[in-house]
Amino acid sequence: MTSKMFDYLRYALYALLLLITLQLYQAWDREHTHTTANTPDEAAATPDNNYVPAVPSSNAASTTAANYVPATNTAPVAPVTSIIHVATDVMNVEISALGGDIVQVQLLKYPQELHSTSPFLLLNNNPDTRYIAQSGLLSSTGPDSSKGQAVYTADQTQYTMDNQQNTLQVQLHWQDASGLKVVKTLTFTRGSYAVDVAYQLQNQSQTPWTGNLYLQLMRKNTPPVSTKGIVSMATFFGAAVSSPDKPFQKITFKQMLDTNLDLTNVSGGWAAMVQHYFVSAWVPAAGLKADYFSKVTNDGLYTIGLLGPATTVAPGATMQTSAKFYAGPSIASNLEKVSDKLPLTIDFGVISVIAVMIFWMMQKIYSVVGNWGWSIVLVTLVIKILFYKLSAKSYRSMNALKKIQPKINQLKERYGDDKTKFTQATIDLYKKEKVNPMSGCLPILIQIPVFFALYWVLIESVQLRQAPFILWIHDLTTKDPYYILPVLMGISMFMQQRLSPPPPDPVQAKIMMFMPVVFTAMFLSFPAGLMLYWFVNNTLSFLQQWYIMRSMALHEKSR
Repeated sequence: MTSKMFDYLRYALYALLLLITLQLYQAWDREHTHTTANTPDEAAATPDNNYVPAVPSSNAASTTAANYVPATNTAPVAPVTSIIHVATDVMNVEISALGGDIVQVQLLKYPQELHSTSPFLLLNNNPDTRYIAQSGLLSSTGPDSSKGQAVYTADQTQYTMDNQQNTLQVQLHWQDASGLKVVKTLTFTRGSYAVDVAYQLQNQSQTPWTGNLYLQLMRKNTPPVSTKGIVSMATFFGAAVSSPDKPFQKITFKQMLDTNLDLTNVSGGWAAMVQHYFVSAWVPAAGLKADYFSKVTNDGLYTIGLLGPATTVAPGATMQTSAKFYAGPSIASNLEKVSDKLPLTIDFGVISVIAVMIFWMMQKIYSVVGNWGWSIVLVTLVIKILFYKLSAKSYRSMNALKKIQPKINQLKERYGDDKTKFTQATIDLYKKEKVNPMSGCLPILIQIPVFFALYWVLIESVQLRQAPFILWIHDLTTKDPYYILPVLMGISMFMQQRLSPPPPDPVQAKIMMFMPVVFTAMFLSFPAGLMLYWFVNNTLSFLQQWYIMRSMALHEKSR
């Protein structure tokens, strides 16, 4: 590879980085300008507790989740306004007496916005932003059917976990005139965003009961919106399911409109709704084989769920079944307690292996320093140390190419348009001077995946949401309010360029000198955490390059 080819590769890498940056900015801009009819706070203030959601239909003979046959409901079911309020140490939950649906979840440890006193609203029952979790027992004889849901009763409408409690149980009761009794128990655990949902069905009627457990998540296609900085960027917003064949299968809302998901006889799976930083999921009991489905209801609710196998309960017998429901932050340690594959919803993309290692380092450092900003700084330092030899090799190669550039120009003048002789003479010169141009390119190529892995760590990790650094940086996931870090990043990029050999073409040299200005302008609205990383990385690279070049100059003088 000639020196000129090395320059071209360097320009191509800059162009690639600029192109990806532009695409990410455009993705953010689309999300940032998206508006909804109601803000989350308005959604919390105007719930529609009379709403009657659609439930899937059951058919004991059907094995295909996409082809349910409507059943007849023999018990009258009407909408009710009764809401059961549950308060734990980490969330406020509202449960509707209609079906025992979870119709609101507020996450107490996550403010809606920076400096806000309102907890983050994940699930809600507002008509414009509806996002609810349903579960029930489907049967032609109730408690739930395609015609409607059971109306449960509870001993009280307010449950609060006190300081002495590690668990809190909410029991809902339903029975019909024939003697069929159902107890739906929701168990909340201190410090946990997972809810155990258990059913006990007692058949005291004269006929066998046959039905299916169903679990589903239903929501409007309303991405979370913030008025401050970057929230979702190009992160995934939609549904997901897990099965042994595909541990993590993303399903966009457009795909749900185009076709219905139909996975049959799946064991060890889950169904989830994923958004930036947060996830909700239904996880059936271990060993339960279920059919997974998706659909879009007539009122615009995108639905992902599962239907358990048909179960028959003889007269006088009792059946029990259960599932787990998770609604909370996308934290791997929380999710893996619910299902070992649920942490896959934290999607770092195709470079997730590198991203997971970087985040592991960040967490370890954070546990010592207690500040995510300093964790980013120290992780950047660790990465520079790990790549020190490669970077040093690159800088030495660049310096060597700079030294022999006059000789290459002489060869070009000597051989003129004879490219074959010029190329061979250049290769011979490299061998004589012991210069390998590729050694200057390879380190750059190797470090690019690390940069983008760290980018996704900063974007996807809920731990960094609203995390402060120092002074004016109050949230590492939003832009620097005074644009100080982007400007410092541009200056550091310019200083680093000054140490690199300039391109032989004056036009190319001017273009390269203008690149720091372009990148500074592009990154003005990018997360402060990413700008902090790039500024520190450029500064360390500048110091490293200066030190290596100075050492080489002193070594040559001493010879």
